[in-house]
Parts: sequence; C-alpha cells; structure tokens
Amino acid sequence: MSLTLIPVNESFSVSTQITASDIPALVEAGVKSLICNRPDGEANDQPTITEIRGAAEAAGIALAYVPIVSGKFSATDVEDFSSAISQMEAPVHAFCRTGTRSITLWSLHQRNQGVNDAELLRIAKDCGYDLSDALGSVPASEPKLAGGDAAKKDHYDIVIVGAGAAGISVASSLMARTQALSIAIIDPAEVHYYQPGWTMVGGGIFRQEDTVKTMASLIPEGVRWIKSAVGNFEPENNRVLLEDSHPVHYDRLIVAPGIKLDWHGIEGLVETLGRNGVTSNYRYDLAPYTWELVSGLQKGKALFTQPPMPIKCAGAPQKALYLSGDHWRRAGVLNNIDISFFNAGPVLFGVKEYVPALMEYIERYKATLNFGHRLTRIDGDSKTAWFETQDENGASVEVSSDFDMIHVCPPQTAPDFVRQSPLADDAGWIDVDQNTLQHKRYANVWSLGDAMNAPNAKTAAAARMQAPIVANNLLHDMNRVSGVAHYNGYGSCPLTVEKGKIVLAEFGYGGKLLPSFPKWLLNGQRPTRLAWILKEQILPPIYWKGMLKGKEWMVNPERSKADA
Repeated sequence: MSLTLIPVNESFSVSTQITASDIPALVEAGVKSLICNRPDGEANDQPTITEIRGAAEAAGIALAYVPIVSGKFSATDVEDFSSAISQMEAPVHAFCRTGTRSITLWSLHQRNQGVNDAELLRIAKDCGYDLSDALGSVPASEPKLAGGDAAKKDHYDIVIVGAGAAGISVASSLMARTQALSIAIIDPAEVHYYQPGWTMVGGGIFRQEDTVKTMASLIPEGVRWIKSAVGNFEPENNRVLLEDSHPVHYDRLIVAPGIKLDWHGIEGLVETLGRNGVTSNYRYDLAPYTWELVSGLQKGKALFTQPPMPIKCAGAPQKALYLSGDHWRRAGVLNNIDISFFNAGPVLFGVKEYVPALMEYIERYKATLNFGHRLTRIDGDSKTAWFETQDENGASVEVSSDFDMIHVCPPQTAPDFVRQSPLADDAGWIDVDQNTLQHKRYANVWSLGDAMNAPNAKTAAAARMQAPIVANNLLHDMNRVSGVAHYNGYGSCPLTVEKGKIVLAEFGYGGKLLPSFPKWLLNGQRPTRLAWILKEQILPPIYWKGMLKGKEWMVNPERSKADA
C-alpha cells in the first residue's frame, strides 16, 4: 500500500503510519521535517520510531517524537506538538496510525494561535477527518472533549473493541447465534494477520503473504466496522471514546484488543532490529529476515531469547530454535553452530509432561539452556547481548554473550489504552472472572484474547475456545440463551520441533492436559507427523474459514444451567 499524504495547508500534511521505505517519497514531496504521534508497539506490523528516525536523518529530514496514547490528548501534549512544529523547517509532515491524532494536535495548536473552531472543523473535514467531538465544545485550556451530542450518538447493543483473532471470532460467534442485535467492531487496521504462521515463515515453510488478508474481507456481514482506534473506556457511562473523542455507546461491551510488544523494553534493540543478525518472528516484516539469517548461517553462534511471562504464544521463542536447528542439521552445518536458549523463566516449558520430548530435541541440536536469564540490552554493531541473572548467592549480575544471529522475543504488556483504563487490574490487564470471562466490576463487559488477565496461555487456540463462551454468556445475560458456559483455560501450542514433526501441547488451567484427540491417534507428548499436518495444512483453513466465520469447529464449551 503506497503512502498517501493529506495536505492540510502548504506547510503541513498528515498521513497514516509511514515506514522507512516511504522516506524517499517524502523527500520527493518536499517534506523537510517529520512528527511522529504514535507510540511504538501499537501493532505487530508497526516499525519502531528508531527505524524511521534513522532513515529520515540519513535523508536529511528532522524528526520529532510526540507520542500520544490514542484519545489521551492533554494540554502538555499540545504544548509539545506546538514546540516541535514551531521549531521545525517546513513543510512538516505528521503521522500516527490513521492521521487522526496528528490532525487533532495540529488543530488544537492552531486554536491556541487564534484560529476559530469553525475554520478548523472545515479544514479537517476537507481532509477527511471529523473533529466535531474533539473540538466542538472544548475550551482552549482543556483540549480533550469527553462527551458528545446525545442527539447524534452512535449506539449499539454490542460493541467489540479489536478485530484480531479474538474480536472477529466472537463477532462471528454472536452472528451465528442471532441476527437480531446491532453489533459494531472497532479497529483501525486495514489488514488482519494469521500470527501463528510467522514461526513457519521464519522457518522457511510458509510464505509471508499467506499470513495476511484484508480486514474488509473478514468483518462478518451485518456487523458495522468502525475504522478507528479507541482512545478511552467509560464503563460508568456505557461508552467508549474513539481517538477523535467521538463517543460510541453500548449496552454490552467485549474487549479484545490484543497485546503490546514492548520493543523498547530491551535497551538498544530497536536500533538494530532487522539488521546485524538481530531478528524476531513476532513481527510480520521481520519473520522473512529470520529465515534469511538461518538459511545463510554456516557457522557461528545463534542465540534465542524468551522474556518473563506473560507473552503470547509462549512456545514461539523455542519453536524458532527447533526449526533453525533442524535446518542446520539437514544442511550438515549443525556441528559448526553454537546454539543457546536464554529463558527468563525457570523451566523449558510450563507443563512438565511435554518437557521430556522437548529435551530430546534440545540435545539433538546441542543447544545450551540458560534459565533465569533475561535479555536487558543488545548492541547490534558489536553483536553482543547482555542478560540479567543471579549468581550462586542470589545476587543480581549481568552476563554477556556474543552472537552471529539472535532471535529476540520482546517483553509484552497490555495495550496502553487498556492499562490506563478503569477496566484494568493492578498489572494493567482486563480484570475478568477466569471461568465466565465477564468483567469482575462491570457486569456488562466481557473480554477474551491476549489482553485479559485469566491465567491461560495466550494463543490463537485459546481465543478460538473463548469466543463461543463469551458469545454464549453475553446472550445469556440478555436472556437469549440458557446456561452459562465455562472456560477451562484451554490453550494449544504446536511445538514445531523439526520440519515434519510437532509436539502438540494442549492444556488448561493449572497445566491440566486437555488433548483434543485420543492418544492412540495423536499422542501430544511425543513428536508426530499428524500434528505437523494439523499445523501446516489444517489449522490455517480452520482459522480463516472456521474460527473467523463463526463455525466453531473443534470447540465444545461446557455449560451450566445455573446463573453465573
């Protein structure tokens, strides 16, 4: 998708997220300065500000970083934006996820310069943005509008925040049960990713383009797609505020925004991602670089890292190790490569029944295990990584390792707008009952997927199980179905231990084994060809044509006739 600059006036323009590859087009358009208004880590395909800054500065373009959590405009933010734009050489181009935060900041800056609201609203409308809620009745000292005109309010029976695996699945599960409700799903993304496939891309098995589809092709028919970012939750008023402060009202709310990858949680990482042998399958554009490194390495040292929990797909960091080791073994170079796994946790895998099979492959690939080692900083130029661990006396110490390639799994948190909301627990995750997935304090709110705090594995398989449970329980709350469905913590982690074989880990709360198949057919505690076929050939169609379409294959939630 090519970058489209939206001119606001002859000295200022806005756009959606830019990438480093867009810099030549910006130079050709005459842009002299850039302002980024989007915090890092909002999406899995989002380049870091460091990557863009490097490309911009190399092209002679200055860049200012004024990150705004979606919808959270403050007087200080406006001052920071005003200071930046006033000092930068024009023309200035600002960008965020959709351009809304950038043009809103510019409008608030212009208001402080004496431009009247009617003129600002006209300019924004000509650019394709409706800022009537953000500007309509806000005094200059308070730039964020918290309300809206009740006469024109958007209201739905059900609002779903997030159109990832969890959000689309629960929307489809609701539509499969009833067509009589008004449902809206809020998400600004133009594309949807099959993230479980990125490990296979990094292993040279899947093609990158086969893991992405347009969002428009996946939103269920009959569900309104609000192509915007959420700025704030106001559960006491039964509404969410969009990034332009427009309120969307609901009777019931489902929150499924996914998880934030904290690339800045490791010092120096963003400066070297995608080069110097530093890669990660946790980003769409970097998974092919993993395969480039693996297929090109003939000798040297390969590191694989795993941060503290919680993270999504906790097996993915070691899957990268196994597929890499298997390739080097088949290529006849394994004896020339020193493999090390640095895990911040105390064990190889959290469910002990699967560890013996995994250890066989750790030994096959001659990998060194380093438990209790958390990656804290990295220097790509010197190809050195540093880890925090403890010595024999329990004191915190730092150790280092050089590398020829390193696969990094970043630390992860709930999205910023969730962590700062009334829906969050003390750790920032959406606070739900782990059995019903209903919010503990707001009875008309449910959550599923990676952003909620139930103690289950954060996997697509978990969301596949959670979607019909949330759909059922929400409709039970509306007296439209009988019986409350209970989530048992099910999650699945197909551990790709070699090309052609997988250890299929399936478990629930407390590490209880929850196999989907009889042991005589598929023994998940041993590597099997059948599990590989499931992962490679069956699960992608189940995801695209089943899970996201409300088919609910391989799902049978338990129900109770008693009220929750």
